[in-house]
Amino acid sequence: MVNGELLHRWDLTPTEAIALQKELAGQVERRTPLVSSKCELIAGADVSYNRFSPMFYAAVVVLRTSDCSVVETQYALGKSPFPYIPGLLSFREAPLVLEAFAKLNHQADALMIDGQGYAHPRRFGIACHLGLWLNLPTIGCAKSRLLGTFKTPKSKPGALAPLRDSKEVIGSVVRTKFNVQPLYVSVGHRIDLPSAVRIVLESCRGYRVPEPTRQAHLRVNELRRSASLTLDSAK
Repeated sequence: MVNGELLHRWDLTPTEAIALQKELAGQVERRTPLVSSKCELIAGADVSYNRFSPMFYAAVVVLRTSDCSVVETQYALGKSPFPYIPGLLSFREAPLVLEAFAKLNHQADALMIDGQGYAHPRRFGIACHLGLWLNLPTIGCAKSRLLGTFKTPKSKPGALAPLRDSKEVIGSVVRTKFNVQPLYVSVGHRIDLPSAVRIVLESCRGYRVPEPTRQAHLRVNELRRSASLTLDSAK
């Protein structure tokens, strides 16, 4: 949402969605540092679904950055009419994340999502999309790479390597734990890459995945399993 107005409608064809991504990519702001003292609450978001099921589940968790304690969790569930197409994930998942986010009683200072931001073929992954809708500093923290090349970072936590698409740096490959696969961090909106990487590393508590997205992942999967059991018992 920008200036109180909806960013766009969601009933788009894949062709229209691609054109919209190209249009909105120019609005992404990725050069502003996010000062730690101005980020007291951070939200994490994740989406889950059963294979071959049209039902989607979203969770948004708000944590204190000082100790990563959870202060609030909200959920949303519903069906997504948009097909699975690589590079268009946000049109499939973002509406439910926004629905869950709208239920929050705490105002988050930033959002981290398990997905791509600027490290996207059209420089407009789900983190960018949500960042523009919410007008909020947003970080894409993905467990897998969508595109780009890199030299493997050193094995120690905190080791980094630039993620490049041709000559352009589109993100950072971040080692968060010894001898585990790195994460792929990129700017979503209203934040620069060094700040995004710093917040990811500060949010790790002994796991590969930072707490905002880890907690969202745990909670959304609990919701999905619970809903699935309820549906099965009702048959």
